[in-house]
Amino acid sequence: MTETAKTSTDRPRHVTVIGAGIVGVCSAAYLQRAGFAVTIVDRLEPGMATSFGNAGSLSPSAVLPVAMPGMWKRVPGWLMDPLGPLTVRWRYLPFVAPWLVRFLRHARPEEVRRVATAMSSLMTPVFDCYEPLLKAAGAEDLVRRNGCLYVYETEAEFAAAGRLLQLRRELGAQLDVVGPEEMHQLEPALNRKFVKGIFAPDNGRTVDPSALVKAIAGQVAADGGEILQAEVRDIEIGPDGPTALVTADGRLPVDGLVIAAGAWSKRLAGRLGHRVPLETQRGYHVTFADPGITVNRTVMWNRRSVFANPMAPGLRIAGTVELAGLDAAPNYDRADRLGEICQEMFPDLQAARPSNWMGHRPCLPDSLPVIDRDRRFPKTIFAFGHQHVGMCSGAPTGRLVAQLMAGEAPAIDLSPFRIDRFS
Repeated sequence: MTETAKTSTDRPRHVTVIGAGIVGVCSAAYLQRAGFAVTIVDRLEPGMATSFGNAGSLSPSAVLPVAMPGMWKRVPGWLMDPLGPLTVRWRYLPFVAPWLVRFLRHARPEEVRRVATAMSSLMTPVFDCYEPLLKAAGAEDLVRRNGCLYVYETEAEFAAAGRLLQLRRELGAQLDVVGPEEMHQLEPALNRKFVKGIFAPDNGRTVDPSALVKAIAGQVAADGGEILQAEVRDIEIGPDGPTALVTADGRLPVDGLVIAAGAWSKRLAGRLGHRVPLETQRGYHVTFADPGITVNRTVMWNRRSVFANPMAPGLRIAGTVELAGLDAAPNYDRADRLGEICQEMFPDLQAARPSNWMGHRPCLPDSLPVIDRDRRFPKTIFAFGHQHVGMCSGAPTGRLVAQLMAGEAPAIDLSPFRIDRFS
């Protein structure tokens, strides 16, 4: 690739996007629509990292942070149960403890409301933002909008969720209470032990997260974008900002830059002088290629913190959190446990031929992503830290990235998403 000429203004002619996950490819697609030439750089092919194993939920109502009031009481249990909904590996505890303290500080009720309000502004237009990208790529069939069902085992469990349900309703979510018979009509294969449910009719899902990313990336390439498979090892910085990426294959000159590398963004942001408390909340999934049952939509089991989603590759169950860093080997016993939970949700599930996976969700202590322009280097945009809702917020974030790069007023207030909020 030849070196891109610099412009005399803060608007570059060419933008390089680091990251070929859902946030990166949506950013590239929207940058093209705003008139920029683009290059996507990633060590893997599009859609083959965290986006590959996504639970697939597209839920504009999924606005609550990961940290919840009272969560601190459960920390001892997390350390004792390696297969629980949230666990910390003992060897990693000294490294993650400061982050975990910050994380729990954001579990206060006022923080939950603040974060949920910000996330609602980001994710409410999820389907509107995906629509032009899917239409251009001929990939409308990869997204379904037939609601999401949240299920509860006891009346007490349902009642305990009442305050958070009310908050989501106040932020515009339609959440309809359904009883056992209505749940059975929606999902005949569901275990009859669930006594109460919440049906969110405005939510949806993708039937193949990896295919969705690949379709958008393919259209970026068809529209003249370049997709390079290379590991970014460093960023060269001049007086006006980044001038080149140092990759495993050599030096790649840059003009505008978007850092959307998910859990790997911390080091790159640090190269530009930003100390960001980004942690990986490792998630697992199990996919049953031949489940032998029909599941019509995304189903979330509230107590277990897992999502089951019918997909083209099969019935996928995903969720839970493991804090163990980027380098530790997967603990696939956690995936096996997910399979057992799925069998409990759907007693007639044919559990043969499961496939397991582990990926890295990038999460900041307040559960808000970074979507911001670098104050010193205005041709550099940050877009990472989308925790459990990267698929939900990928297209809205891509639109905001393009608006920032073009010097336009962003569609929402981005002050909650500033990169320097932890300084």
